[in-house]
Amino acid sequence: MRLARQSSLVVAVAVSLSALAQGQGIDYAKIEILTEKIAPNLYILTGSAGADPGHQDAAGGRIGVLAGPDGIFMVDAQYAQITDKVVAAIRKISSEPIRFLVNTHVHPDHTAGNANFVKMGALLFAREELREEMLRPPAPSAAGSPPPARDPARLPVVTYGMGDPVKLRMNGEIVDLIPVRAAHTGGDTMIRFENADVIMIGDFYRNYGYPFIDTNNGGTLKGALEALDATMKLAGPNTRLIPGHGTIINRTDIVPYRDMILGVQARVQQMIREGKSEQEVLAAKVTAPYDAKVPGGLLPAGAGTSADRFVSMVYSQLKSGK
Repeated sequence: MRLARQSSLVVAVAVSLSALAQGQGIDYAKIEILTEKIAPNLYILTGSAGADPGHQDAAGGRIGVLAGPDGIFMVDAQYAQITDKVVAAIRKISSEPIRFLVNTHVHPDHTAGNANFVKMGALLFAREELREEMLRPPAPSAAGSPPPARDPARLPVVTYGMGDPVKLRMNGEIVDLIPVRAAHTGGDTMIRFENADVIMIGDFYRNYGYPFIDTNNGGTLKGALEALDATMKLAGPNTRLIPGHGTIINRTDIVPYRDMILGVQARVQQMIREGKSEQEVLAAKVTAPYDAKVPGGLLPAGAGTSADRFVSMVYSQLKSGK
C-alpha cells in the first residue's frame, strides 16, 4: 500500500511540474513588466504578482538589462508569450540593438523567450549542460498529446563548461559569466557586473518559497550548498545579489538560508537513519521551525507545498548518497 501511495505521488508531481513547465494556468495577459534601475546603466525587469501560479510573488524569472552605446546585454528571456512586453520595457530604457543574451539556467520562465530574442539579433550564451538539457525530448502533455515542435533558435550558440568565467566588456562594464557546479540545475551560471557590484545568481537561492533543486535537470543538494558558499566568498560587503525569484539580498542574507537547508538536511538524515520512509518524513513537518520565516513556503508546489517538495528532494538526495 505504501508503494502505491508513493507511486501516485510521483505521478502527481510529474504531471503538476509538466503543467507548470508548459505554462498552464498562467494569465499572460495580466502580467506587467516592472523596471528597477539598480546602477547607472543596469536594470532589472520583473513580472507582476498574482498571474503565475508557479511564482505567485512575481511572474516568471527576473531579467537583467545592461544598456549603453555598445548595445544591450540581457540576462534571461522570460516566457515567450510576453516577449512583446519585455521588449517594450527595454525600449523605454534604450533603443540600441539587443546584442547578447545569457541564460542562468534551463527553466522556461528564464529561457522560453530565447528564440524571440535570437531572431531579433541576440547572440545566446549558456552552459554546455544547459544546451544538452534543452535537447532532451520534451515530456508529453498531461492529456498525453505530443508536445509541439520546438524552435531550434532557442538553443545557445556560444557554450562553456566549468572553469574560468567568460568575460564580456561593453558599455563601460565588465560582465563575468561564472559557471556553478550542479546546484539548482546541472547548467547554472551566475552573472557578475563588476563595476556595478551586482551579481545575478539565478535560482539556487530564493527567499520566496523553499529551495527548489531540480534533480531531473541535474541539480544537487550538495551543489546548491557549494554555490551558496561560493557566492558568499565572491560577494563583497556591499554587493547586491539578485535571485531569479524573491527579494534582492546581500551576502549576509545567505547565512540563515544556508543554515535552514543544513538544519532540514540534518533532521531528514536522522530520520533516514531511524528507518523512516519518505512519507513519514513528510508527515513529521521537519520544516516547521522555519515555516513562519519563509514567505510562500506553504503554498502549493507540485503534489504538496513548497516545503513538501523541498523535503522530498532532500530525502531523495540523502537516500541516494548525493
